[in-house]
Amino acid sequence: GFVFQAFNLLPSLTVEQNVLLPVRLAGQRQDRRRAETLLAQVGLIGKGRRRPGELSGGQQQRVAIARALVTAPDVVFADEPTGALDTGTAAEVLGLLRHAVSGLGATVVMVTHDPAAAAWADRVLFLADGVLAGSLDRASAERITARMAALTSRTGATAGVAA
Repeated sequence: GFVFQAFNLLPSLTVEQNVLLPVRLAGQRQDRRRAETLLAQVGLIGKGRRRPGELSGGQQQRVAIARALVTAPDVVFADEPTGALDTGTAAEVLGLLRHAVSGLGATVVMVTHDPAAAAWADRVLFLADGVLAGSLDRASAERITARMAALTSRTGATAGVAA
């Protein structure tokens, strides 16, 4: 499954249709109850008939997470999933991704420059100029920030993390 920073929802489709899009593209039977269940899990009960433009940014990102989970993938890739969200909504979205790991057994690979987002991960990998530059297990945002600062000052590179 994929969760994009810019949501990538199709504005002409309803929320439910956006969630079921991967199933449709795979040529499989679309299960509206599955979409309804996923929308409930991400806190969007009753929003299935709305269009993405009628939702807040946080709600749109939750639709994107439901869409990523609809096929029950083993791996979910998330590219800056909280980059366009306020702090509170970002925490909700990260909680949903965390639930994909603990409750659904998925592996989430998240790319972010946000140490607070990376702190939700079991393991954080640091990249500097496209090269693996270290890792931390279950680290706080402060430890992640310190490691990123050390990498940036040592190499002059732009440091990022994959959590």
